[in-house]
Amino acid sequence: MSSQSSATAYQATNSKTGGPCHGLRGAFLDFVADPFFTDEAASIRYLPDGLLVMDATGHICDFGPYDTLAALYGDIPVEVYRDRLIMPGFIDTHIHFPQIGMMAAYGEQLLEWLNKYTFPTERKFQDPDFAREMADRFLDELLRNGTTTALVFAAVFPQSADAFFAAAQARHLRMIAGKVMMDRNAPDYLCDTPESAYADSKALIEKWHQTDRLLYAVTPRFAITSTPEQLQKAGQLLREYPGVYLHTHLSENVNEVGFVRELFPDCDCYLDTYDQAGLVGEKSVFAHGVQLTDEEFRRLSAARAAIAFCPTSNLFLGSGLFKLEQAKSADHPVKLGLGTDVGAGTSFSLLQTANEAYKVAQLRNQQLSPFKALFLATLGGAQALGLADKIGSFDPGKEADFIVLNPQATPLLTLRNPQPTAKTLADLADLVFSLVIMGDDRAIAATYIMGQKSWPT
Repeated sequence: MSSQSSATAYQATNSKTGGPCHGLRGAFLDFVADPFFTDEAASIRYLPDGLLVMDATGHICDFGPYDTLAALYGDIPVEVYRDRLIMPGFIDTHIHFPQIGMMAAYGEQLLEWLNKYTFPTERKFQDPDFAREMADRFLDELLRNGTTTALVFAAVFPQSADAFFAAAQARHLRMIAGKVMMDRNAPDYLCDTPESAYADSKALIEKWHQTDRLLYAVTPRFAITSTPEQLQKAGQLLREYPGVYLHTHLSENVNEVGFVRELFPDCDCYLDTYDQAGLVGEKSVFAHGVQLTDEEFRRLSAARAAIAFCPTSNLFLGSGLFKLEQAKSADHPVKLGLGTDVGAGTSFSLLQTANEAYKVAQLRNQQLSPFKALFLATLGGAQALGLADKIGSFDPGKEADFIVLNPQATPLLTLRNPQPTAKTLADLADLVFSLVIMGDDRAIAATYIMGQKSWPT
């Protein structure tokens, strides 16, 4: 377990930002390397008694053992958390903001579920007032569950994306979102056109991308609901605005894959429908990937694209078991994060999402350790989104988004964790595994955004 201080970084960082510092003291856990490819003990940074120092702009100035840093920062105000575990904020790499009201919709698989439940629900987001109300509820729920950054689908209506971005900006959040593009195989009331999708997305990019902490994702729903002409328009946006993301679905369901094959007979595979439009690149994030072929994994790896692993929705809709071992293959690794995929996903909690990811691995005779699961929810998610220079760990210079976990949040967790602060690596593994399996929103004691407590308010 690494416990090196970053003390020498303080003067350089603080000289740039200026302003008063404040600190947080407690037990800290973050990651300095990928535990899928590095010895776990070397990938973990655990400080049983650490100090996190932040400046007035909400950036991390310094981080290290309390005993080492206390003399340097004796005059700053320090908030103390005892019997808690402080981690970087959770990162959700795939979620639908318009689907918050339709979670737990019964009895269907993907394509039937979309037509029966999802599309009628998303129609409501044509109303700007309704979209604003749901954006507030959605973001409050993310913060309550310890999620500080997410890659988000809005609805097809540009006003739904406007509502989401405005609510995220008001909370100073680092969020990525985009209006859905879809021009076929959906109700008329949800269809745009290649031209209108391009124009609406362009206007939203110019309004919101890189405004404060906000970023834009060009968002064709999936190949079934976009014509080749619309996918080409999405590719045009990526060429014109090279800093934006591409966010869509890929190979979630067997029937979906078959339908895509019918719609795109000239494409070699599902991924090729996007590749031919110039949509597969380093800023591309594809949700699910349950049915991917070996060749598609290799192509994603070569392109440095990312997959959002969404176990709760994959199980809920009966889509299948994600091949975690192929995504994390040493021969062709793919950047990987966790996605709740609400509303097919069954929880906003990335702890519960990690719980289901562990079970998916078990069903495939694989193992997902608690450290690997939490890596995917933090630094791994940041790497998948190309944001590891800004979020995902406690390195100086990064944005101070973090959460405080209570290992004794429920009576059963209290029974399970009589000692809430771990002293050894084995104790830490046991503690965090109990949080992964038994934890949920109740385990989130506090959520901080840019160094300030945002939940509970």
